[in-house]
Amino acid sequence: MINRLELRGAALSDLDTAALRRTLPRAELDVEAALDIVRPICDEVHAGGVQAVLDLDEKFDGVRPPALRVPADVIQAAVYQLDPALRDALGESIRRARIVHEAQRRTDVVTQVAPGGTVTERHVPVERVGLYVPGGQAVYPSSVVMNVVPAQIAGVGSLAVASPPQRSNTGVFVGYPDPTILAACGLLGVDEVFAVGGAQAIAMFAYGAADDSGTTVCEPVNLVTGPGNVYVAAAKRLLMGTIGIDAEAGPTEIAILADETADPELVAADLISQAEHDELAASVLVTDSEALATKVEQALETRVAATKHVERVRVALGGPQSGIVLVDGLDEGIRVVDAYAAEHLEIQTRDASAVAARIRNAGAIFVGDYAPVSLGDYAAGSNHVLPTGGCACHSGGLSVQSFLRGIHVVDYSRDALAEVADTVVTLATAEDLPAHGAAVTARFDEPR
Repeated sequence: MINRLELRGAALSDLDTAALRRTLPRAELDVEAALDIVRPICDEVHAGGVQAVLDLDEKFDGVRPPALRVPADVIQAAVYQLDPALRDALGESIRRARIVHEAQRRTDVVTQVAPGGTVTERHVPVERVGLYVPGGQAVYPSSVVMNVVPAQIAGVGSLAVASPPQRSNTGVFVGYPDPTILAACGLLGVDEVFAVGGAQAIAMFAYGAADDSGTTVCEPVNLVTGPGNVYVAAAKRLLMGTIGIDAEAGPTEIAILADETADPELVAADLISQAEHDELAASVLVTDSEALATKVEQALETRVAATKHVERVRVALGGPQSGIVLVDGLDEGIRVVDAYAAEHLEIQTRDASAVAARIRNAGAIFVGDYAPVSLGDYAAGSNHVLPTGGCACHSGGLSVQSFLRGIHVVDYSRDALAEVADTVVTLATAEDLPAHGAAVTARFDEPR
């Protein structure tokens, strides 16, 4: 069901970091190939506005929304009909996310560089943000929480959510996003929600969309965040520059670093929990215990057969992106998971907290038996929008900072500039930019 990769002895020691990254299991995500598919879609949205978006909804999602922007009464209807237990669960998820993200607030920092010379770093929120919430094989009201909460706390003034229309909806929700997504938006006070998915949603955010009368239905945004499929990732890449993006999210992934003390049933359960996202989801176990590896394989056989999305899970676990990696010891295991740079990394080892402290590359780290990834997906308070595809070696997950820009404000007095004028002139001369130096000395020329 799941492949083994032998990285004991010379199989690991002979590999440099680049070779190790190429060797480890990883889903193939050909964003470059998808660019040729999404480019005409984005051009169509740019030229055709609302009607083009609705046509693309009908083409790709099999349903034409009654309106591109979901009416406020439909959002409220989703809140009213929400199952009380689910409403409470979403409320608790929001509450915990706010606790964590409130602590990420930034304050302006004023630094006196010299008497009369200061540099202030101001943290200014992005003016308008488009938040993408996928809705393919599963719907994700939790992603509404994870995108909206940090944006609101950052002080973003204008938030818009896009999510694919669902042809399985009934009643007032026909042609609109899943009611649980609409309800999550309503609970968070977001009233600008659009029934559009895929590359066309990213294009709508980038270019805006007007109807046939010329009335703007969706204003362009400055930044787009949120996960999606390869076509969403390709559209983000294509339109980056017109918009800012959080990341090109690829298939979801879990890595588990475990030793002989780990419970094989828990390891198996956590591998399956990630594999049920979709067929490209990656589930990787890194261990120095061959006995544990065998027990996990046995547990997988039993647990996979009993899980709801059995076929999807079998494909994901049997794919080239998943596997059990055998290493000689904990140090080697840490080297492997750092090279893998997982979106989610669980530590199920002896003294798990100390091991977690040694990890450098991961989107989020889950420590010990009682911190499964699914806790972080919903209710740990952490953010579940995380870097995938090895990008955790240079990028972090979504946070309040994702929606802020640092602006330096330089304030120097005449005396403070005079003190450093020779330095500026010397450096400008060295770079053969004499006008730069003259811009300083001109301020001291007499008379003026």
